[in-house]
Amino acid sequence: MNLQIRKAFDEVKEEILIVGVPEHPENIEGWEAFSEFYHTRLQEWIKNRDVETAYKKIVTLPAFENHSFNRIAFVGLGNRKSLTEDRLRTVFSAVGKELLELKASSIAVWTTSFTNDNLTCEDVAFTAAEGLGLGSYHFEDYKTSSNEQDVTMEAMTLISSADEAELQAAVEVGTANAYAVNEARTLVNMPPNLLTPTELANYAKDLAEKYDFEIEVLGKKEMEEQGMGAILAVNKGSVEEPQLITLKYAGTEQWEDVLGLVGKGITYDTGGYSLKPRDGMVGMKGDMGGAAAVLGAMAMIGETRPAKNVLAVIASTDNMISGEAFKPDDVITSLSGKTIEVLNTDAEGRLVLADAITYAVQSGANYLVDVATLTGGVIVALGNDKTGALTNDEAFFEEFMHAATETGEFVWRLPLTESDQKRIRQSDVADLNNSPGRDGHMIFGGGFVGEFVGNTPWVHLDIAGTSSASAAHDLGPKGATGVMVRTLGTLVERMASTKE
Repeated sequence: MNLQIRKAFDEVKEEILIVGVPEHPENIEGWEAFSEFYHTRLQEWIKNRDVETAYKKIVTLPAFENHSFNRIAFVGLGNRKSLTEDRLRTVFSAVGKELLELKASSIAVWTTSFTNDNLTCEDVAFTAAEGLGLGSYHFEDYKTSSNEQDVTMEAMTLISSADEAELQAAVEVGTANAYAVNEARTLVNMPPNLLTPTELANYAKDLAEKYDFEIEVLGKKEMEEQGMGAILAVNKGSVEEPQLITLKYAGTEQWEDVLGLVGKGITYDTGGYSLKPRDGMVGMKGDMGGAAAVLGAMAMIGETRPAKNVLAVIASTDNMISGEAFKPDDVITSLSGKTIEVLNTDAEGRLVLADAITYAVQSGANYLVDVATLTGGVIVALGNDKTGALTNDEAFFEEFMHAATETGEFVWRLPLTESDQKRIRQSDVADLNNSPGRDGHMIFGGGFVGEFVGNTPWVHLDIAGTSSASAAHDLGPKGATGVMVRTLGTLVERMASTKE
C-alpha cells in the first residue's frame, strides 16, 4: 500500500478523508481550522447529531466544490479520555467495513483527531493500518453469480506533523499484522477438498520462498522412517498424504534460544470411527486453525524480521474412515517412544501434536507454544470469545500474556494438576490414554500434549471457540478470525527486544 504523509487538508487527493469526532471535538488541536476548511456549520451539525460523536457511529458526507477528495467519513469516538488502542482498533475496523462497502481504493486519515493523552499520532497510524486491514477483509468465495471485482485499498495518506519515519514504521507494522491475520483467515475459510495437507504444505513452501525461510516437509515415507506413529495413526483412514511442515526463521547469527510454534493442521475431521454427528461435522474444515495461526504468525515475522530465532512445526492430515482407519482400543507408539491407548478417534488433534511437539524439541526449540482447535470443552468452559490456555512455566506464560494483552486477544488460563496428569497416564496397556473423560475436557486435551514437552517452557492454546465466528464481529466478518496470529507475532517481537 502506498503511504503519503501530508500536513495540510487541502493536500488530500484521496477518495475519502477519515476524521475522528469525540465528545467535545472543539478540544482537539486544529479542530477550528479543520471546521473552517470543511464547512463552517460543522459544529452545528454535531450539535444537531447530523454528525454523531457516539462510539463507532460513522457518518459519511460528500465533499464540497473546494475539496480535492470525494467524501468525508466522520467517526464517533465517544469520550476521548476513554480511548485505548483496543477501542481504536475496533473503530478503524468498523471504518474498514464501511470502506469495503463503498469500494474505496484510497483514503486519508487525520491522525490528531484520534489522539488523546495516551495515544500518539504514531499509535493512531499503527492502529489505523491494522484495524482498516482487519475490518476490510473479504473472503473471495466460489460463487458464479457475480462478476463484480473487489476493490483493494491501494493508497493511504496520514495528515500529521509527527515524525515521518516513525509514522511510516508504524503503518508498516500495522499493515503486516493485518495481512498476516487475513492470510490465516483465508486458509481456514477454504473448503477441505481444496486445502488438503499437500496444499497446506505448498502454501508453506511459497511462504518460505517469499520470506527466505528454511523449509522441510516430511511425507508418509519419511514419517514411517522416523517413527511418527501418532500422526500416521490418524492418517490411516485417508487417501491424502500426511505432511509434517517445518519452517525455520533465523533472526540471529547463532541458532540458539529458539521459540517453537506448533500448529494442529487437521484439514478435515470426521471424528474417525468415533464419528461426529451430522451437524457436528459441518465446519470441520476449520480444524487446521492452529496451523493457520502459526503460518500467519510466520508471515508477520517474515514482514517485520525480528531478531529472534523461530521454529514452526505443523502436523497436517485429515481424519477419515476406511477399512484401514485407526480405531478405539488401538495402541500406537509416538515419535517420543511413548505408547498411547486410543479411547477416542475424535481426540486426534492431541495425537498429531504429540509428534509435532516431539519433533520441535528434537529440532532445538527452547520454548514452545502450541495452537489448536482442540476441544469442544473449551467452549463449554469459556464460551466462544475466549482462548483457553495451559502452561508449565509461570515466567514464560507471563511473557506470553503481555503479548496477548498488547494485542487485545483474550486468553484465560486453566489449571493442570497432578490429578489431571494421573488420569492422562491411566491405562492398563500403554503409557498414556488419549481421552480420560468428558469432564475437564480442555484440560485433558491440552495436558496430553504437555506429556511430550519434557522440561521445555510451554504454553498450550485451545482456540476451538475463537478460531471462527458465527456472525460478523468487531474485527471482521463471519467466518475465520485469524485468532492468535497477532499475539504470536507480538510474543516473538517482545522476546527479541528482551534478548537485546
